[in-house]
Amino acid sequence: MEMSHQGGAEAESLLRHDQRSAIVMPGQRTGPSRSTHYRTISWEDGEKAPFLRNEPVKLTPAWEATNLPNDTLNLKGIAMDLTPPKDKWNLIYLTLVLHGLGTLTAWNMFITAKAYFETYKLASEPALSENFLTYIGWASQIPNLLFSWFNIFFQLGGNLTTRIVWSLCIEVCIFVFTVILAMVDSTEWTLTFFGLTIASVFFLNAFNAVFQNSVYGLAAKLPPKYTGAVVLGSNICGTLVAILQWASDMFGNIRTSAIYYFIAGMFVLLICFDTYFALPLNRFYRYHDTLQERTMRVNPALAATDQNSSPNKRSIPYGTIFAQSWVQLYNIFVTFFVTLAIYPGLHSEIDPVTPGFLGKNFVSITCFITFNVTAMLGNITASLWQFPNKRWLALFTSLRFLFIPLYFVCNYKPLTRTLPVLVRADWAYWLIAVLFGWSSGHGSSLGMMYVSGTVSPEHASTAGMVGGAMLVTGIVSGITFSWLCPLVVTMDLWKSI
Repeated sequence: MEMSHQGGAEAESLLRHDQRSAIVMPGQRTGPSRSTHYRTISWEDGEKAPFLRNEPVKLTPAWEATNLPNDTLNLKGIAMDLTPPKDKWNLIYLTLVLHGLGTLTAWNMFITAKAYFETYKLASEPALSENFLTYIGWASQIPNLLFSWFNIFFQLGGNLTTRIVWSLCIEVCIFVFTVILAMVDSTEWTLTFFGLTIASVFFLNAFNAVFQNSVYGLAAKLPPKYTGAVVLGSNICGTLVAILQWASDMFGNIRTSAIYYFIAGMFVLLICFDTYFALPLNRFYRYHDTLQERTMRVNPALAATDQNSSPNKRSIPYGTIFAQSWVQLYNIFVTFFVTLAIYPGLHSEIDPVTPGFLGKNFVSITCFITFNVTAMLGNITASLWQFPNKRWLALFTSLRFLFIPLYFVCNYKPLTRTLPVLVRADWAYWLIAVLFGWSSGHGSSLGMMYVSGTVSPEHASTAGMVGGAMLVTGIVSGITFSWLCPLVVTMDLWKSI
């Protein structure tokens, strides 16, 4: 490096006897060497020169060498207008996909084990087994909603690292407890088992809300597509679980299958825990993280908005953030509201018009697998093609409201409905399901990618966390609305049509 050559030559010039009347200063060439530039000046001029010159550090391509000091590796003293490093082999992107998968692991593992709870552990209590998913849904979504917003305003656990690490540790411990409950015989204490399970789900999703919210805040420091990676991971999780549900009939022992599910969930969270600590070792992540820190350092007044600063020193302008990002927050809310209003409650209750269409796998294929696969494809298209742009995305997400009446006129609850069925072709219904799933993945990814770009860089992390909270709010609102769907299609009003 030039700095090492300069420092060595300068030190050598001060020690050599034949140059006691002169010193070497950076900037001019004294010999044929192409790597050093010196000029010999008088001792008197040298005395007047400052000991530490206020000049920018000049770097060579070797600045990323692994034998450099820690400060250099952490980009301290490096001009941030250099060409940003690339995400080699997409390691950071794949890591955030994995963390996105981890954000829904807690919920999906319990849903996948539905038969284990309803027909095995709670078989002696019909009132509990028949409404198990309802209890699980409320035990999951209420803490998820409350802690998502609480984590924004009160910064549970300090900085992002503390919140992510402790949330993952507690989630793993709860999964271990769940596996232990699956291994013991709870026949004599079914009600106690049910209470312990609901409590486990409550606390599991409470800490998962903190984890999910913090991951979106972490991704907001990076280019927009990395927020889309988190959304992609959450949809991949749904796809994998849908396939597991479809293949679960191959397991002869329900109890053993459930134990494997919970261990798999624990394994995913442990990988998330391990890969999080690998992020600072990557130059791409380190560059963008340091870039945000530099923004804070340029204006000390902005340091209080840093999500990694002390909670007592933060003064985040939430009003400004909401005012600047409300359109994208609307897009996020509407996308997940429409999605959860239809899927899975209404979607899974649609029967084929033509008997025998796709056989007994009609619901598994047209509902669960179709939605999760197409939503995942929507995440991918959003990363490759940011259309519509920030200005017109609200039109795209608002048009998705049309899916609600469209699904009402499909063959939903055919035995009790009074509303006429207008979609009489199963292939047409399947096509609607494909568009519904793709638009959910595409719209949700774009909304989460755009939201952090609507505010100044120092507020991007907070905006990403607010976007994650709006996501959960849309989910809870959509689930609540889905309870009204059976009432709408069975109204006496439709009998006169």
